[in-house]
Amino acid sequence: MSEGDNRAEAQSWSEWIRERVHPGTASGKPEALDDLVVLDLSVANMAGLVCSSFLSEFGADVIRIEPPGGDPARGFAPFGLTHKGTGLGYLTEGRNKRHITLNLETGEGREILRGLAAHADVIIESFSPGAMDAWEIGYRQLAPARPGLIYCGIATYGQFGPRAAHHIPDSDLVAQALSGITYVTGLMDEGRGDPAAVPTKQGNWQGWFVGGIWAAFGILAALHHRMATGQGQFVDLSPAEALMRSGDYSVGLYKLTGRVRERVGNFDYGAYPYTYVRCKDGYCFLSGFVDINWQALCHIMDRPDLRDKFPTVADRRQIENQKKIHVELEAWATQYTYEEILHKIQVYDRTVGKGAVATGKITETAEVLQVQNWWERDAFRMVEDPEYGELLVAPPVPNMTRTPPRLKWVCRPVGADNSTVYARYLGYGRDTLADLTKRGVI
Repeated sequence: MSEGDNRAEAQSWSEWIRERVHPGTASGKPEALDDLVVLDLSVANMAGLVCSSFLSEFGADVIRIEPPGGDPARGFAPFGLTHKGTGLGYLTEGRNKRHITLNLETGEGREILRGLAAHADVIIESFSPGAMDAWEIGYRQLAPARPGLIYCGIATYGQFGPRAAHHIPDSDLVAQALSGITYVTGLMDEGRGDPAAVPTKQGNWQGWFVGGIWAAFGILAALHHRMATGQGQFVDLSPAEALMRSGDYSVGLYKLTGRVRERVGNFDYGAYPYTYVRCKDGYCFLSGFVDINWQALCHIMDRPDLRDKFPTVADRRQIENQKKIHVELEAWATQYTYEEILHKIQVYDRTVGKGAVATGKITETAEVLQVQNWWERDAFRMVEDPEYGELLVAPPVPNMTRTPPRLKWVCRPVGADNSTVYARYLGYGRDTLADLTKRGVI
């Protein structure tokens, strides 16, 4: 055994894996998608941006094609807050991409796109279903000349179906609403007219992010197929359907029982406790839903009477019983800080160890940024971007040993890479670009 092997054997798992997957080790390692050219034509659609972000983080050469005035998505910003003219949402998902402008509403612009598409492996777009086809720059027109082309169309209702023809602009909250996810999110409606007991949107752009992730997953699967066959394909992605895929058992419950899953807030139809409760310094999660975990939690709380009163999963699954248990959980938890609760659970694990109890503190953004674990793992990073200055960003995930994703730059201004991209792929010089710009083609 070599000296290196001996050292590796002597290391703890944490030390060994950190040396191999920490983002700081990414430089110099190969990129999984560095041979791909991706055209991202999505407009006012964060799902398309998220999709191309994932591809760019793994090395794809993503060319972001915006209208000459810039993508309306650049205006998506909390409180109207922009940084150097770009909204915070776009700054997050503009990473690693080269930005050019092109007016697809002009015939000349569409001809230019055909020229760029001849070099592309992947195209992502979010126009109305059939719009690109009507312009003769859709999958049917581009694929014959580029058989390996993978073309992803993102639309609320997908590319076909009775509602697809009546296209509405893809929106995160529309996807959430149509998926059924919003209906089950929020406080329990007990028929008392409580204005808070209404369907509640999820706190972030969940429809767009889930839609973008599934779009990237479909593209990667298509790339795998292309490696074996040389054939590209069309990827039809509905963000609403992507969220439906994450709807756990709601559809199955209705099919088997005829029951519609209703909002129950922090209660749960499946098992309990599996909930958030107040503690002395905020809120924390407590889980003890399997019998052995419930017995452990009751032991930690010194409440054998609760264990005996609600001994089985079936007992604790009843919503009325959950309400009673919740009162007792909070009466106990509000006596302690989260760290004190965590310490009690850890002591139990070390001394008794029968039935783990899961816990975690609900943290706001400022608190998340104070957790050393995330900084140690490079989950947040201060970067100095040449265009946008110093920014705090969340680098790519996951960490990987051989072909890790990486953050190269944060964003680019509208049309910043026109000269570079058009010269490289179409041979356009300065005079040609100036003429196209003057006539509103780019």
